[in-house]
Amino acid sequence: MAQQLGAGQGQPILVLPEGTSRLLGRDAQRMNIMAGKVLAETVRTTLGPKGMDKMLVDSLGDIVVTNDGVTILKEMDIEHPAAKMLVEVAKTQEDEVGDGTTTAVIIAGELLKKAENLLDQDIHPTIVAMGYRQAAEKAQEILNSISIDADDRETLIKVAMTAMTGKGTEKARKPLAELVVDAVKQVQENGDVDTDHIKIEKKDGAVVDDSKLVQGVIIDKERVHPGMPKKVENAQIALLNSAIEVKETEVDAEIRITDPTQMQAFIEQEEQMIKDMVDKIVDSGAQVLFCQKGIDDLAQHYLAKAGVMAVRRVKKSDIDKLSKATGAKVVTNIEDLSAADIGEAGLVSEKRISGEEMIFVEDCKEAKAVTLLVRGSTDHVVDEIERAVDDAIGVVAATVEDGKVVAGGGAPEIELAKKLKEYAESISGREQLAVVAFAEALEIVPKTLAENAGLDSIDSLVDLRAAHETSYYMGLDVFEAEVADMNEAGVIEPHRVKKQAIQSAAEAAEMILRIDDVIASSGSGQSDMEGMEGMGGMPGGMPPMM
Repeated sequence: MAQQLGAGQGQPILVLPEGTSRLLGRDAQRMNIMAGKVLAETVRTTLGPKGMDKMLVDSLGDIVVTNDGVTILKEMDIEHPAAKMLVEVAKTQEDEVGDGTTTAVIIAGELLKKAENLLDQDIHPTIVAMGYRQAAEKAQEILNSISIDADDRETLIKVAMTAMTGKGTEKARKPLAELVVDAVKQVQENGDVDTDHIKIEKKDGAVVDDSKLVQGVIIDKERVHPGMPKKVENAQIALLNSAIEVKETEVDAEIRITDPTQMQAFIEQEEQMIKDMVDKIVDSGAQVLFCQKGIDDLAQHYLAKAGVMAVRRVKKSDIDKLSKATGAKVVTNIEDLSAADIGEAGLVSEKRISGEEMIFVEDCKEAKAVTLLVRGSTDHVVDEIERAVDDAIGVVAATVEDGKVVAGGGAPEIELAKKLKEYAESISGREQLAVVAFAEALEIVPKTLAENAGLDSIDSLVDLRAAHETSYYMGLDVFEAEVADMNEAGVIEPHRVKKQAIQSAAEAAEMILRIDDVIASSGSGQSDMEGMEGMGGMPGGMPPMM
């Protein structure tokens, strides 16, 4: 039945089209909170060094095995509108810092859960949202006061190792962390780190320890002609983003040939044009050519005769990295190519890695673009290691830029909860209850760490609270199953990870709480909201969000 609103004379007025579903007030809030809680529960078991993995199988049967929060949420085909808002929280966290995605989602889910209790006590959603906002602001102040200034190499390695713990890189955490720190330090310019200049190239068929950092770029291509040199030392490099072939006329043209000699002359003219292009490249002093577009068969022959190593159809992103690494300028028109546009690398060589040819551009003098060659035994292993390394690059870059870190192992959350409860006592009105709820919600992080490690979460929380009377570095050492000084244990995280996680979780929860009416047009989520009613669907109580 179409939605209708009553008119003055008892005559219904149809406002919304047939098939539209609508949830009002408490029903809308309950449904949205439920969606948020379920999503948080889904990724909760992956948190921490002892977190479990998820196996995700898509419609084509492709498998992803991971415990990376944002990867899980991206791979899941989520339909519920409120759940999609929490996925956005994870994506933002990934873009801004590169780590802490699971933390952000479970805090948001717990904030919604605590808000539900307050709503049941007839506290207005707006008051809860205001209290959450006050608590989030205060949390940022407290976070600043407990952060430590540090960006030395030793600290950066610890930060990288903390980010990679529990992500399938256990055996080679230290060497990988050192590679990541070296890579970030290499591309750092004026205090800023553009992580796009760190390329991660992954190949299976070897152990993680075989991963290495290349001062330059690895291109997943091969030479265009077998007659070209396989190895060029002290290479002069040209970068071209146009094709080396005879251009077709821009307008439709018809050429009439009446004599076989004219045909021969026409072919020779085309050959000469290509030869001139190759001569121009050779005259510039280039020994290695990377071309973004195609290279004509005849041009390949001439380049091979001239002893030039050429690679075609190189991605634009790789061309940009090559420019950063070698100092070469990207040239659009071959006519403009000169010695001034040429870059340098100590060695350019074609190597066979895992059964495929790859071009290594190494030993660049002042490389502002580097490549991490990540190795693993199988496809799925190397994919997970790549995700771990990607997280590590994000956190090291954030630490280099901000120069601030906090202890890990749930220590900041316990300290924030403690200080926020003290702050709540200074607030009058019902917002006080929301601030207390916010403080309690933050404790979900150490509680989850304990649960995932097979410890008693209540005992762990009690021990942590007691330990925080003396030091705010005390966190949960899940390997030793005890409370320990996280700073001494080397479990540290960037200040930005916690700052962003708390901020985005609070804002997402606040936005969801303020929704009191969900109007879904026919076929756009109506079934999802109906499906949420039963909370059946999948085993383990997952709703049919997927």
